[in-house]
Amino acid sequence: MKLAIDAMGGDFAPQNIVAGAVEALRDNSHIDHLYLVGNQARVEAELHKLRVSDNRIEIVHASEVIEMNDPPVQAVRRKKDSSMNRAIDLVKRGDADAIVSAGNTGALLTASQVKLRTLDGVDRAGLAVLLPAPQNVFVLMDAGANLEPAPSSLVQYAIMGSMFSKQILGYERPRVAVLSIGTEDIKGNELTLEAHRLLKQTNLNFVGNIDGHDLFSNHADVIVTDAFVGNAVLKACESTARLVACWLKDEIAKNPLRMLGGLLASGAFRSLKRKADPDEYGGAVLLGINGICIKAHGASSPKAVKNAIRVATEFVESGFNEHMVEEIRKFHDKVQQNSFAQSQVEAPS
Repeated sequence: MKLAIDAMGGDFAPQNIVAGAVEALRDNSHIDHLYLVGNQARVEAELHKLRVSDNRIEIVHASEVIEMNDPPVQAVRRKKDSSMNRAIDLVKRGDADAIVSAGNTGALLTASQVKLRTLDGVDRAGLAVLLPAPQNVFVLMDAGANLEPAPSSLVQYAIMGSMFSKQILGYERPRVAVLSIGTEDIKGNELTLEAHRLLKQTNLNFVGNIDGHDLFSNHADVIVTDAFVGNAVLKACESTARLVACWLKDEIAKNPLRMLGGLLASGAFRSLKRKADPDEYGGAVLLGINGICIKAHGASSPKAVKNAIRVATEFVESGFNEHMVEEIRKFHDKVQQNSFAQSQVEAPS
């Protein structure tokens, strides 16, 4: 297995990226080759600090960096020798099986879709993220790739997310829901209403609409929506988690008795922190493109980078995209069959 790592992408590149990549190599013997793409001198300096010499590591020099505040489309076009572009090119040529980047999200989505294209039968790629809940971990999709999807795109997201749940999370029959403003079939906008109608015609385990009240109530394993709503939900969840942690810390510090109670409950707090720690999940996955693309958080720690690389290896080993093409083909075949059957019913006798 060969992986391409954008060594210059993210707020703490290249140090955290290189450190996380080294940790991943130590933990995963299935990685045969790791391309660290970026400024050669800076990447070499980080490897030297870590006293690492591994023949599986190859540095691919790139003279430019797409910064976090660069306009995505212009940056992809103008910075052709950027670490992100060069890393994606390795996947495009077949030299690498996947790319991992903590860089500019918009640029990564743009470059991946332009260079790698979508899989056969997939209209638009979508960004899938994992969110932890008390009784399950669920897939939220789309979290930032496609602001104006067609209803059929949400159906494709449901198929992709369901496969994610099956092959990576191990759920036997994932429950799929559409995020809406109410659980009733008649509630929602044109997008969600039509997506609901189409999903009822699939073989997926579709459980209907889900609203914000039940997001973390173990009602669904895959929740589909458009990128605007999905990204807003994701960031609201992150903000809420930080707020609750801040409140809890302040309340515990108000008197010695609470501080003692907090000390006694420190094990529970550590466990809670692990469950809510985004570094444990590695990053979001851009599903639907002709390649494996993992988007790590911009402020990724070495641990987060290591786990993003782990996720990449899981997707490569599972043959995810090959299975995805087959599932999408089955869906399109069923749509055609249903259309033909409906035309026969409506034809005059």
